[in-house]
Amino acid sequence: MTTDVLLERMTMHPTSTMTAEAVALQHFLDAQRASARAILDGLTDEQLRTSVLPSGWTPLGLIKHLGDAERHWFQEVFCGTAVDVPWPDGEEEMASGRPVAEVFAFYREQCERGDALLATTPLDAKPAGRHGSDLDDEVADLRRIVLHMIEETARHLGHLDAARELLDGRTGLGPR
Repeated sequence: MTTDVLLERMTMHPTSTMTAEAVALQHFLDAQRASARAILDGLTDEQLRTSVLPSGWTPLGLIKHLGDAERHWFQEVFCGTAVDVPWPDGEEEMASGRPVAEVFAFYREQCERGDALLATTPLDAKPAGRHGSDLDDEVADLRRIVLHMIEETARHLGHLDAARELLDGRTGLGPR
């Protein structure tokens, strides 16, 4: 997402389905998502698959993880719907062997599904599913799920920033 699109979203007016609060939350979630893609823009296939962090995460593995998180929180937890993923259960998450375009397309699709939900659902709507841990109390409605996704994505932007700097020395990437 470009800075122009982010600015356009920021100036959106609430609609009958999206309140000013929902528009603001969407803006901040979009900014985090756009930063994740922008930080990795220009890396080669090999660089995207290279782990430079002690945790073992690769940049591509982090994008796959973020797509899985979007799918889990918006579709499984909020909608209560089990959603198939394009790879087998148990596939290594930290270092995806999938084609780069497939992983980024999956992330984009999951973000779009979350956006559609946010555009049509009141923020105080209760989830139909459960996360299955102590986070259930923190995600009592769509509002808190969106806030959790902003936090989850921002947390991993730090990993992506560090990985990018270690891979090619570039810093300060993204729309922020």
